[in-house]
Amino acid sequence: ERIQTAIASAEQRTSGEIRVVVSRASVPAPVAEAEKQFTRLGMTATAARNGVLILLAPRSHTYAIIGDKGIHERCGETFWKELAAAMGDAFKRGDFTTGLVLGIDRAGELLAAHFPRQHDDRDELSDSVEVV
Repeated sequence: ERIQTAIASAEQRTSGEIRVVVSRASVPAPVAEAEKQFTRLGMTATAARNGVLILLAPRSHTYAIIGDKGIHERCGETFWKELAAAMGDAFKRGDFTTGLVLGIDRAGELLAAHFPRQHDDRDELSDSVEVV
């Protein structure tokens, strides 16, 4: 519930879309798995191509953050480093929910700077957490 609330709150400031996927399995290649989930969830279909996916795999102690081409074009590498830093310390402590909430909040701030919410913006993707 805290994660869904954080997603909804972050998306109030931006036209960007944020999704979270939690894997029950060990994920040795988190970026590849995140890319697979990104496609499966239809995240390339957003109007501004500004979706962010956070994949968390607690069993393997791995995570990945990926985004669509609109974010890469405007935000650069700093965007990803800031998101990873916002979550990393909490994840190391085993506090995954707090880590996700911190990352989602930071993603919302960064997305709002580059993709501010428009008057006609609509939520294009679900805010629910996917468990796979």
